[in-house]
Amino acid sequence: MIKATRTFMMLAGAAIAFTACNTTKEAPQTTLSGLDPQNFIGEYEGKATALYTLKNANGMEVCVTNFGGRIVSIMVPDRNGDFKDVVLGFDSVQAYFPENNQSDFGASIGRYANRINQGKIVIDGDTIQLPQNNFGHCLHGGPTGWQYKVYSAEQPNDSTVVLTMDSPDGDNNFPGNVKAQVTYTLTGDNAIDIAYKATTDNPTYINMTNHSYFNLNGDPTQPITNNILTVNASRFTPVDATYMTTGEILDVKDTPMDFTTAKEVGAQIEEVDFEQIKFGNGYDHNWVLDTNRDAGQVAATLYSPTTGIQLEVLTDEPGIQVYTGNFLDGTVTGKKGIVYQQRTGICLETQKYPDTPNKPEWPSALLNPGETYTSHCIFRFSAVK
Repeated sequence: MIKATRTFMMLAGAAIAFTACNTTKEAPQTTLSGLDPQNFIGEYEGKATALYTLKNANGMEVCVTNFGGRIVSIMVPDRNGDFKDVVLGFDSVQAYFPENNQSDFGASIGRYANRINQGKIVIDGDTIQLPQNNFGHCLHGGPTGWQYKVYSAEQPNDSTVVLTMDSPDGDNNFPGNVKAQVTYTLTGDNAIDIAYKATTDNPTYINMTNHSYFNLNGDPTQPITNNILTVNASRFTPVDATYMTTGEILDVKDTPMDFTTAKEVGAQIEEVDFEQIKFGNGYDHNWVLDTNRDAGQVAATLYSPTTGIQLEVLTDEPGIQVYTGNFLDGTVTGKKGIVYQQRTGICLETQKYPDTPNKPEWPSALLNPGETYTSHCIFRFSAVK
């Protein structure tokens, strides 16, 4: 097993050393997933980037970069005890920069995950126009959302990294100076515990999530259509042809949206006669969870019959967006030189419903001064024999 290396933010231009000082040049150490931490030492908009490696006693490893607060790799054991990397990503921090790849791989999304209709929000009677970067809507906080910003980072121990973001008033035209925090903790039971917090000095909207693309086959040359999905939700929020929620909440029963019992992701993903599959080019929808915002209940389960790796998602959020990598098209080359084709990753994004600022009957994402936004997501891994 290759020894994982814990890395730290360094000042730009500073000398880099991962071993005790000596006169012998040693080969660079890589993580269990094969990443070279030195490829994540960089700078973006004057802020330093790095790679942070989390480990637990079971040998599981999670690598996170503070550029976009992104999960870069997740090494978990399969049914035979062999470790597999189960998320898509890149081998260097530069590949995540928007001028090189417009991607959300592994990102901590903010200020507002998912879409806001026509990029318009109303606060205290004032209409605010946000950037329109997706079919006329504001997606994932705008074209320069937090997935393209550098978080400050501290690693208090081998299993935790704390990322903080100071988002100024007017960031992508969102009001309020916001202080946000994302804490990743790798637990002893092979779970990635993600805790979000934010405060503001003026009313604003906050809706954060993690945008990892999972491939539990551990082989991104293979699609995830064989992965078996269960979603603890009897309803979903349909969309129009621009991926915007219509305001309806519909039953999943007797539709391709029904994952209340386990079925392959690809079982009905090509049924374009069903309007929602046609509009979404597959699955790109929010499910209304039946968990009553109880993070002790499983919101979704994903399982690969190829590896036996299982992922359970738990959250205190009311919704989960399932996106099946519909727009991966072979133009992006990821880790180990693998080209990412359509549906080689699936996202399970815990969050408020899309466009809640314009649908007051849905759970609110408004954050006022004196309040603290919190959100909790757990990705819990296991191997089924």
